[in-house]
Amino acid sequence: MSGRAATETVIPGRAALSVGCPDLPAPRGWIWTSLYDLSVLGTGHTPSRSESTYWNGEIPWIGIRDASKHHGSTISDTSQHVTPEGLANSAARLLPAGTVCLSRTASVGYVVQMARDMATSQDFVTWTCNEGLDPRFLMYALLAEGDDIRRFGKGSTHTTIYFPEVKAFHICLPPIKEQRRIVVKLDSLFERTRRAREELSQIPRLIEQYKKAILEAAFRGDLTEDWRRQNLGSTLSRPTSELPSDWTLCKLQDISDIQSGLALGKKRKEGEALTVVPYLRVANVQRGHLNLKEVKKVFATESEIKRLLLKKGDVLMNEGGDRDKLGRGWIWGEEVSPCIHQNHVFRVRLKIAGFPPKFLSYYANEFGQDYFFSEGKQTTNLASISKSKLSSLPVPIPSAQEAEEIVKKIEKALTWLGIVERKCQQAIHHLDHLDQANLAKAFRGELVPQDPNDEPASVLLERIRAARAEQPKPTRKRRGTSTKAGAAA
Repeated sequence: MSGRAATETVIPGRAALSVGCPDLPAPRGWIWTSLYDLSVLGTGHTPSRSESTYWNGEIPWIGIRDASKHHGSTISDTSQHVTPEGLANSAARLLPAGTVCLSRTASVGYVVQMARDMATSQDFVTWTCNEGLDPRFLMYALLAEGDDIRRFGKGSTHTTIYFPEVKAFHICLPPIKEQRRIVVKLDSLFERTRRAREELSQIPRLIEQYKKAILEAAFRGDLTEDWRRQNLGSTLSRPTSELPSDWTLCKLQDISDIQSGLALGKKRKEGEALTVVPYLRVANVQRGHLNLKEVKKVFATESEIKRLLLKKGDVLMNEGGDRDKLGRGWIWGEEVSPCIHQNHVFRVRLKIAGFPPKFLSYYANEFGQDYFFSEGKQTTNLASISKSKLSSLPVPIPSAQEAEEIVKKIEKALTWLGIVERKCQQAIHHLDHLDQANLAKAFRGELVPQDPNDEPASVLLERIRAARAEQPKPTRKRRGTSTKAGAAA
């Protein structure tokens, strides 16, 4: 492979961080080495929650939520802060700017770099790098592992990476100047994908706005203005606030039969003949679709089944639940037969021959919501709308032919918007793959040009080890007199 030459290779330990290609020779000037040789390893701690004087201080304290929010970047502020007293009376300690943190328990794999002096919880392992390791290079190395970092942990329900595994982490180390070139290049590439994600994140909001505009135009008659001109010879101009002259504003009760459902748990007469029958509940009736993964069954009499039996084309609307669920619904297509509905789901059966029930459901889901909010009743836990209030829902009614044309235009627009939304999600997925591909290239030594004049990493590593060997060993304190410090978990 271009740019590679066989060099001394440190065999990774049993839990070696596999950044790079441990099964291939290291790139020229690179060397496999333990992270323990390149940094001070530590962890954090949580000051006592019972001591109010330990919190709301001036020292940022990184928790899992902070790491999740800033994953893959630097972090300068946090949601919680501790006081110097809180640090002094716990095993937590103030870590210097540049320290790299990896969440090792609870939610494993979040990586951040401290932009200032900060503290962390015990959910993190930390590396304070020496002159041989650029901290951002280490952060990118950990990011390159992605979800695979979890393989170093233990436990199925709550995975934890313990310190013996962390101490065995190895990295394929480039010359320090090449590390910095890699970091500059990755910073640039990640900034591009970040901006792309930011732009793509606006699309769902724009889709919702466009969908709302389409539906507003549909139920004002604007979508079918040309259709009316061609098919009805309509040439009348009208204010945008008014319906077309051949439309009628009706109450829902004027155009349909509305039926409440079966109350569950009702008392039965002794010996009453009952039949087991599937029934729909609020969870089955979603906004714009039906969720029929679990259709429950209930005992009902023959007269109840006859009265509540659903037919193809019935419009279903929720009577109760959370306030935002009022009136939501969709069309029954006889997916389950026979099937009835419980009392928290209304059945609306249109009386206009040939009129598409989807017209009513699209209208109720989009514009009935405000009506249901204002007319519904709210208790401590639940909201509900009465049959009489639902019956009074005002609905604009065109001819059956025009209503069919409106449904076609709505569904054509929604299909297109669905394609746009899927393409957006695919683009975000591709960006994730692009980031990982760039990281993989970086740690194969293929992302930036190599400079033969760079000091090999092996030379730098030997110098670091020699300097460390010359330092006096710290005096060990007697048991019972140790100060609190970041300790291995």
